[in-house]
This record gives sequence, C-alpha cells and structure tokens, in this order.
Amino acid sequence: MAAHGNSIWSKHQIFEKHSYWLMLGILVMISIGGLVEIAPLFYLKSTIEKVEGMRPYSPLELAGRSIYLREGCYNCHSQMIRPLRDEVERYGHYSLAAESMYDRPFQWGSKRTGPDLARVGGKYSDIWQLEHLNNPRAVVPASIMPSYPWLAKTRLNAKHIADDMRVQQILGVPYTDDMIEKAQEDLKTQGTTDADADGLLKRYPKAQVRDFDGNVAEITEADALIAYLQMLGALVDFKLYDNQANVR
Repeated sequence: MAAHGNSIWSKHQIFEKHSYWLMLGILVMISIGGLVEIAPLFYLKSTIEKVEGMRPYSPLELAGRSIYLREGCYNCHSQMIRPLRDEVERYGHYSLAAESMYDRPFQWGSKRTGPDLARVGGKYSDIWQLEHLNNPRAVVPASIMPSYPWLAKTRLNAKHIADDMRVQQILGVPYTDDMIEKAQEDLKTQGTTDADADGLLKRYPKAQVRDFDGNVAEITEADALIAYLQMLGALVDFKLYDNQANVR
C-alpha cells in the first residue's frame, strides 16, 4: 500500500512542484467541464418540446418587452414557475421550456420581491395594470414597487422595431420578411380599436387588439408594456398538458 501511495505521489509531483504544469492541468480540466456544459446547447432544438400556441412576440409586445427590460422589472419579478405544489397552486401551471424559446435573454429571474409574472396575462384588467403602473399602492396597499407614471404619458418610440425583429430573426426567431415589413403597421393596428386586425391575427394568433391604456390619441409606452404583460401565459392551453400528466 505504501509503495502504491508513493507511486501516485511521484506522478503528482510534476503538478505539485511545477506551477506551469499545474496551470496547464487546470486549464485542461476547465475546458473539459466547459465542453460538457456547452455541447448540449448545439442540440437545443431537439431538447425543447414543441408546444401548440407558442409564437414570436408581435411588434407591440416586443416593444413592451423591451420597456420591461429597460425598467428592470426582472430584478423583482421572475417568469418561471417551478413544478412544486405551492408554486403551482399560487401562480398556475409550471413553466414549459418552450415558453422561453423566443426570449433573449430569458426572464426566469433569480429572486422574487414581487409575484411571478409567467401567468399574469388576463389575470387583471388593463385598467388594473395601468393603475398598478401609475401607483402600485392604489391597488396593492402593501406593495413596495416603485411607480411608473411616465409610461402612460410617453409616446412609444418604435421606429426601430423592424430592426429589432430583424436581429431576432438572425438569432433564430421565426420572423418572416413579411412580418418585418409590416412591423409598423401591425404595431399601430394592435394598439388601436378601429383597425382591421385580420392580417395581424393571421401573423400573430391570439394577439390582443385594443387600446390598452385608455388614451386613444396615441400609442404610449404603457400600451406596449400592458400588451406584453397581458400575453404572458395566455398563448398556451395548459389544460392539454394537465391531461397528459394525468394520463401518465
């Protein structure tokens, strides 16, 4: 046993006595660990189950998501419901991987100062959402969320929305050239109440078309953000997956 121990020590001496070889060994091991974690990402498309109903964000929803990121909403709100009983009973069906397939970056979050928003779509009215943005304590007295009254007063600047969609297309989001070409038109259509929305709904099924903030004169940042919030969790019929779980 002692001889065997000495043999192992003699093999390790090269690393213990020479920092160059030690650093080289560390780099080799880190490289192997990195490859083990990175390699599966090349097969990501084959690991995400296709979910009926999922689609890319409409131009107005995409603009609203950008505002969501700009204001740092992800610092206090997650968008990932874990498959635990207490989470499912409070927030709804656990999150599916496909729900984040078009998110760059994803909004799973790392903490919850406020509730999870993965299923907030349709849970509250547009008026509630607007009041909550203007003054959170008006609808949730114990809220510590800051107020965002300027969103409803700021005209949405979406002149680069087509460029945003084109970048997303390059990254793999299935925006067609027709979607990008009609981006401005679709954005205005979704945020108004008197436009022909047939083309929009064909390109973006289940898109909610209306004036979201009560200001019919213009499309504001509040319109975009509320449109984004109202679609979260509203695209997929989760009863289908509940039934599959019961069958299993």
